[in-house]
Amino acid sequence: MAARRLVEVYLDLLSQPCRAVQILLSCNQVPHTVRTVALRRGEQRSPDFTKLNPMQKVPVMDDNGFVLTESDAIMKYLATKYNIPEHWYPLHPERRAKVDEYTAWHHTNTRPHAAKVFIMEVLLPAQTGSPADTASLNRALSQLDDTLDKLESMFLRRQPFLCGDDITLADLLAICELMQPIGGGRDVLKQRPLLQSWKSRVQSAVGESFDQAHAALYAVRDRRKAKL
Repeated sequence: MAARRLVEVYLDLLSQPCRAVQILLSCNQVPHTVRTVALRRGEQRSPDFTKLNPMQKVPVMDDNGFVLTESDAIMKYLATKYNIPEHWYPLHPERRAKVDEYTAWHHTNTRPHAAKVFIMEVLLPAQTGSPADTASLNRALSQLDDTLDKLESMFLRRQPFLCGDDITLADLLAICELMQPIGGGRDVLKQRPLLQSWKSRVQSAVGESFDQAHAALYAVRDRRKAKL
């Protein structure tokens, strides 16, 4: 019988969904191998990686030949298959449905709106050599503010985590997106004590894996700060 390989994950930790996958694996001590795919070098367009994921995006998971290419699906698969505490993706139908509700909403709200701020403030200026367009950035910040309002009123309310009393996959996907503007030196939770407290609870729940996953993002922030 052939020896079973460790789960392989293809990641670039400057990518928000990649960080969520990495934190889930690390804080739950799931044995895995990380294959780094540097998006800034175009490594996602290599023939080998394109064969693995024709969409040329990360993250990708390869579990002994079973390949998944979306962070939401990867995290739910890992939580279901491996020895991960049940609270991450509950078996109880109603509690699981609350996680699914957030992850469905996430892809057209938290994800694009936080990412747009980072793109306008960090990526586009780095590519063009021109400062961020103030009007466009302000529109993006306004959209993100609306999303943060909904996170507080619809999901967090008076509970400690987005989907209830325990941390779930939803919290990891959300916090990794909301950390992204930190790369430009912008803390979008600064004026929001409710979300700041939630962030602290998430960090406490996952321990050192949080800062380890965000080290590359912190380095971007520090390099930008040194240039100012």
